[in-house]
Amino acid sequence: MHTVLLLTISNIFMTFAWYGHLKYKDSPLWIVILASWGIAFFEYCFQVPANRIGHYEFSAAQLKTIQEVITLVVFCAFSVWYLKEPLKWNYLAGFALMAGGVFVIFKEW
Repeated sequence: MHTVLLLTISNIFMTFAWYGHLKYKDSPLWIVILASWGIAFFEYCFQVPANRIGHYEFSAAQLKTIQEVITLVVFCAFSVWYLKEPLKWNYLAGFALMAGGVFVIFKEW
């Protein structure tokens, strides 16, 4: 559970680093790059321990899969809340198809 919590916090920072500047299109590119790098530092402060702790319980592929699922959930919320962009049905359908991949990775075969 610590791994999921740390990855979620990490991903919130990374989503802001990658997409937060889209609301500030008039800002010079070099400023948003520096701001994004500054935010990404905090992302790494959570992501590295999350993967280190998580690797005792999960494989690297499973950790990456968990991170990607968290990315989609955080991004959906961020997109609607912060960017004010709607979630379209085809986005959700595509995410549901990705959930099938999660099943395949975590299923004991």
